[in-house]
Amino acid sequence: MTADLLDTDVVVVGAGPVGLMLAGELAHGGAGVVLVEKRHAPNTESRASTLHARTMEILDSRALLPEFGDPPQETRGHFGGLPLDLTLPTSHPGQWKVPQTRTEVILQEWALSLGARLKCKHEVTALQDTGEAVEVHATGADGTPLRLRCRYLIACDGEDSTVRRLTGAPFPGHSATRELLRADVAGIDVPARRFQRLEHGLAIAARRPDGVTRVMVHEFGSTAQHRPGGDVSFEEITAVWKRVTGEDISSGTPLWANAFGDASRQLTHYRHGRILFAGDAAHQQMPIGGQALNLGVQDAFNLGWKLALVVRGKAPHTLLDTYHSERHATGRRVLANIRAQALMLLGPPQVGPLRTLLGELTALDDVRRHLAGMISGLDVRYDVGGPAHPLLGARLPCTELRLPERTVTTTRLVRSGGGVLLDLTGAATAPPAPAGWADRVTALSARAAPTSALHGTERVLVRPDGHVAWAGAGTDGLTEALTRWFGPPR
Repeated sequence: MTADLLDTDVVVVGAGPVGLMLAGELAHGGAGVVLVEKRHAPNTESRASTLHARTMEILDSRALLPEFGDPPQETRGHFGGLPLDLTLPTSHPGQWKVPQTRTEVILQEWALSLGARLKCKHEVTALQDTGEAVEVHATGADGTPLRLRCRYLIACDGEDSTVRRLTGAPFPGHSATRELLRADVAGIDVPARRFQRLEHGLAIAARRPDGVTRVMVHEFGSTAQHRPGGDVSFEEITAVWKRVTGEDISSGTPLWANAFGDASRQLTHYRHGRILFAGDAAHQQMPIGGQALNLGVQDAFNLGWKLALVVRGKAPHTLLDTYHSERHATGRRVLANIRAQALMLLGPPQVGPLRTLLGELTALDDVRRHLAGMISGLDVRYDVGGPAHPLLGARLPCTELRLPERTVTTTRLVRSGGGVLLDLTGAATAPPAPAGWADRVTALSARAAPTSALHGTERVLVRPDGHVAWAGAGTDGLTEALTRWFGPPR
């Protein structure tokens, strides 16, 4: 059977939250994109349900928050099961509870509305980077072959990534040694538990407004088993739950059951020529506190605008190297904090003194803010080069800015998907866009409140992902920053 051939700028493999976010970003930036997903239908398993502050800012910067309605918000999170106040300066402090199924529906509708194309029921079977393009072979559910040719391919196909296997990309780290069993169960009534360490293990129980209870359990001394796809029987979960808590939940109706371990791996390189990796395809970690989902979405937000500039011919392909350098370092740090939390959560009773000590330290506000910034993604700072400045590389501080004609929040400045050159000297009219970059960078005049972290800075160049690429007075280093992040002048 002859395969159809589909040409596009970018193929994204995997239509989970990370792949959908990336497809939307690429389409938003003017790139042609095709999503290839092996599932036959939308996901019905709500594995990840926590959105952190930085992810909420990202969604706001793309005008997507209204689609989420008014989800439950909590300022209290945890670090290794110890309560932690996540409040920091942001428009969305804390964490927000949104079922992954809902997040995927919203991101899919957004990506498709911008022109992305979705090929469901197709599994990638072979691929080749020719140096000039990537040739992809996929097979439909009915056996129909599909050929795709693209300039770049992005693997967003999870921790068991097919693309990673086909490319043989090195994925060092360690396999799971401990695991947490979880299930959504209807028809049970058990006490609410928030990371309760009992004599024989860890138990968690949280009842949703619809009456369904999510239970999670780990038995001290047990080791992780090989579970393809995280499959686990409800009977095994009920047996472990009873041994740990003494309660019988076997009369309940399981809606979903899953097991996940403390494996920790990270690709050596996020970019392999014209093939790049994002989300769990690039890093495998225990999904503690929702960090795995948020880390992946933020990977996509970093890569999308860069790749869109490259495929549109506005920036050289070397810009993609900054995706690896920035997100690999960020991922390495997140994986380290997750490993520490996994030990705190699932470690034997001997970790008790360590938990007590850390509980005392988190009462200190500097420690609390440090950990909260790490978990929420608000403390990410990239090495962007240029003259030293307190704002350089960090996300633009969340505040209101008074423009000549309106007041806006900093998260909304980058909604167009381009860069922004802010003049904060108080000029009455907007300055002209930088010569040669007017098609990629918008110039705005604004005033910042005296209490804002922006107060006292004359000019700021903001990347499309909201991070500061240059800041200072005059123009020293500005041309270099514009060229590095937005390509040569037209």
